[in-house]
Amino acid sequence: MASRNPRVLLLYPPNQSLPRTMCKPNGSLAYPSLAGALRRHGTDVGLFDACVGDDSDDLDEAFYNSPTELPSGLLRTGVPDERILAAVAEYDIVGITSIFTEQETMVLRTARLIREHFPGKILLSGGVNARSRLSRFFAAGFTAVCLSESEETITRVVDAARRSATPDLSAISGVATVHDGRIRVNPVRAEEIRWDLDTLPVPAWDLLPNRRYWSIGRPHGGAFDARTDLRYGSLMTSLGCPFHCAYCHIAGETAEHPSGPIGRYRMKSDDRVLLELETLKGLGVRQVFIEDDSLLADKKRCIRLLDKIRGAGVEILDVNGVNVIHLLKRWQPDHEMLQALVAAGFTEIVLPFETGNLRVMRTYASNKLNIDRSDIPALIAACKDYGLRITGNYMLGYPDETRAEIDNTVQLARRHVAAGLDAANFFLVMPLPGTPLYDLACARGHLDPDFDPDTMNWTRANMRRTVVPPEELEEIRDRAWEEINDPAFKRYKRTMVVRTPTARGAPW
Repeated sequence: MASRNPRVLLLYPPNQSLPRTMCKPNGSLAYPSLAGALRRHGTDVGLFDACVGDDSDDLDEAFYNSPTELPSGLLRTGVPDERILAAVAEYDIVGITSIFTEQETMVLRTARLIREHFPGKILLSGGVNARSRLSRFFAAGFTAVCLSESEETITRVVDAARRSATPDLSAISGVATVHDGRIRVNPVRAEEIRWDLDTLPVPAWDLLPNRRYWSIGRPHGGAFDARTDLRYGSLMTSLGCPFHCAYCHIAGETAEHPSGPIGRYRMKSDDRVLLELETLKGLGVRQVFIEDDSLLADKKRCIRLLDKIRGAGVEILDVNGVNVIHLLKRWQPDHEMLQALVAAGFTEIVLPFETGNLRVMRTYASNKLNIDRSDIPALIAACKDYGLRITGNYMLGYPDETRAEIDNTVQLARRHVAAGLDAANFFLVMPLPGTPLYDLACARGHLDPDFDPDTMNWTRANMRRTVVPPEELEEIRDRAWEEINDPAFKRYKRTMVVRTPTARGAPW
């Protein structure tokens, strides 16, 4: 199917979700970034989100009325298979990202569908989940899996397809392929990693079905009044993180890994961030989610940047990127940082406290916060004084965590709520593929390397043979959430009903 000028389609597969939970379209930044690179390369690129369809699809049929039960009991939301095949028919290369393990089944199912009907197409995948599960992805029919940041990798695949109808992709660095029945991994070269992020192309956000996303009104983060006119987009002002927590994929992205050291913290210039904001505004975006892994890591840079974007004319929201230590100065609230966040338009911050135990913090969370020395009640009070809504995230169920240590974390959350924290979220530790914790869990028998990805979700204790059994961990998590949070927050989280064009938006 290759041609002299191959066409590339970037495809979000249909979404799968748990019953009685809200399905949210993917819309990750991977595809706009890759599309921007392909455009700059002179490649004809398209983007199709099979969860919501495009303007030729009826949104009721594509999204609201489409959920069907899968054999796993999960629900599939998106356009029918025939529509996916029609969308990919005229393209030579199809890219399907796999960042999120819980969506792996839909990625592989979509790949098998395309391979069955179009055996000559080049199928690419990438993302931390794909590069960690190579054998499954090749068994589903993928031609190659990109192992690192892929703005340049995908253009090299296009060049190879221009030269040959059956290109050999194994020579491309940063790519895994199958040769003579064996998986061949060609690691990325360190000199190919973009240390200067300003040299990356501006993401092609215009290819996303933005108006469909806005109509559905279900961004990944934030709590919005039903009357809010949502016109949101996402950007990243930096990549990587100075911390290397065992449960985060960044900890595995080192020079020794095929991905190369892409976990290293790198920043865009202020001017580049302002350019991207203007690009989003030009598309009608009013709310911008900053999705950095560590937005505040360079505090001076962050304060300076926030001051510059204060008058950008958009509401700045944060989904990620805040570590508690960056809001402290000598263990007390850092008022300069808090004032900068509020002045830039932040109204809500999630504080990842992770654990109430220094041993656990040092073992699994980069020792990034001394919970004993930090004056967290003063930080909570300062946030409330500045008008910020603040929630806390707490993690339970590390492999060797004792009941006493788990209770320490629960009691810490209780004290934080008593000090003014608006809500406490409790998460069971997930050993996601690509993280050091996953490797540890497999090596110590806490997880089968061939686990069912449909079971890897936030509702479950996914590891076995932990000090506190998985069933008990789930009971502790549920009880803590019920006892510590106020009724209004619990009602909101149970319904998760958001604004939709009509009354169609019932949760599922």
